[in-house]
Amino acid sequence: MKQLFMRQKVFSWKDRFSVQDEFGDDRYYVEGKLFSLGHQLYVMDANGEEVAFVKQKVPSLLSRYRVYVGEEQVAEIVRQFTLLRPRYTIVGPNWECVGNILAHDYEIIENGQTVVAIHKAWLSWGDTYEIDIAEWVDERLALAVVLAIDCVQADQDAAAASSAST
Repeated sequence: MKQLFMRQKVFSWKDRFSVQDEFGDDRYYVEGKLFSLGHQLYVMDANGEEVAFVKQKVPSLLSRYRVYVGEEQVAEIVRQFTLLRPRYTIVGPNWECVGNILAHDYEIIENGQTVVAIHKAWLSWGDTYEIDIAEWVDERLALAVVLAIDCVQADQDAAAASSAST
């Protein structure tokens, strides 16, 4: 398994954080576009070259994000309508999310085999995630899909907070 650590900064006006490898070296940088129609996240390698792009499809009844590697759309993450636990469809690589997505402790599987495992570190400043990626999986795709799921969940949390305050 390849291992990445994603630490999102707290109190940021826009999404901007680094993704590190198991040695603590910056492997990727993720930056969101501050003013855009829907979320847009750019994933860049350590040299600053764009390696993946995540874009929210708007308008859409349910949160929907598209993942691009290069110019090619390689995945689409759609939040399914459910009453209890969130469920996601990952169209493209034929992946499925299982586990507790709300607690950020879940796996992405393909044909019963773990592709990516995500675990949130709870006692940390900001959101910190440990991402284990199977050796045979494109880590750019895996990271971008995890980012898209995180965006969908953030959309849901924002919508719930908005409806609770009214």
